Amino acid sequence: MAYAEVRRKLTLTPGARLRISLISSSLGSTESASLSLIRRLTSARHVPVSFSFQKARHLASMAAKSSWDSGARTDFQRPLAPRGLRDAPRVGAFLARQGLKPDFVVSSPAERARETVVAALRAFGMGTDDIHWDARIYHASPHALVEVLSESPDDARRVLIAGHNPGLEYLLLHLCGPGLTIPDDGKLMPTAAVAHLEIAVPWRDLDRATARLLSLTRARSLPAD
Repeated sequence: MAYAEVRRKLTLTPGARLRISLISSSLGSTESASLSLIRRLTSARHVPVSFSFQKARHLASMAAKSSWDSGARTDFQRPLAPRGLRDAPRVGAFLARQGLKPDFVVSSPAERARETVVAALRAFGMGTDDIHWDARIYHASPHALVEVLSESPDDARRVLIAGHNPGLEYLLLHLCGPGLTIPDDGKLMPTAAVAHLEIAVPWRDLDRATARLLSLTRARSLPAD
């Protein structure tokens, strides 16, 4: 997607808003990327954007806790840790209470992301047939995530993406711009966190600073089901 095209200005009808949903599965040590690097990336003009929609849309992002002691032969095959298995349904229930049933779901096919999104979607009575699996999300750069999201259906009001850190964290920072407040612990997208954003442009026109963070909720603050 050419940035000249992405950056073109749009005229929206009064009150036009977007919201997206993101689910992020931890990649482990990579999610502790330095805050200075994140800020440098999000301030760079060439760094990709994130999601956008027309009218009201939602973004929620969640990172489930993966297991390092599962005996999986590859990183791609690592499953959720017991905590992740508990947190994913709680986050799904939270999204349901917020009225954020996704119109379109896209996920990394990595095992931990797959388990995360499947568990979360049960709160909506949705299953694997409702998920679009996209290998580009695994170890994705912000550019790749923007490309994936820009292909979301035009009529999707609420989009859910299940992916990995630090990619989703970079994407969130880029979407909201340099004015985004960083939590005291320096983690925007820790495991089992849900970021709810409002976006002001269509999917195909994602760009930097086109989103507003409405809330950032961590699973540990949610009631157990």
